[in-house]
Amino acid sequence: MTIRKRSISIAGHRTSFSLEEPFFEALKELAVRREVSFAALVRDIDAERPKETNLSSALRLAVLTDLQSRCEAVANPSVSSAGQPSGKRSGTSPSS
Repeated sequence: MTIRKRSISIAGHRTSFSLEEPFFEALKELAVRREVSFAALVRDIDAERPKETNLSSALRLAVLTDLQSRCEAVANPSVSSAGQPSGKRSGTSPSS
């Protein structure tokens, strides 16, 4: 699998990152799901990454984190993204 270098302008400066095509496609899908532009998604990931982590690694980790969150949601559909049971009141029995 080849790694492709891409350039982008974020926060007023040009930067580049290198990603395999599946990671690049997953990032584009993540931007669509979050309803933000690709550049805005990369900007946000760049702003949140630890300074000892390069941008390419941070982008891959963002894809991994998103995938893990979505897998968790599928595995535990009764738990909302906030970690709270959805649609159930605590202390109630099914017959009440």
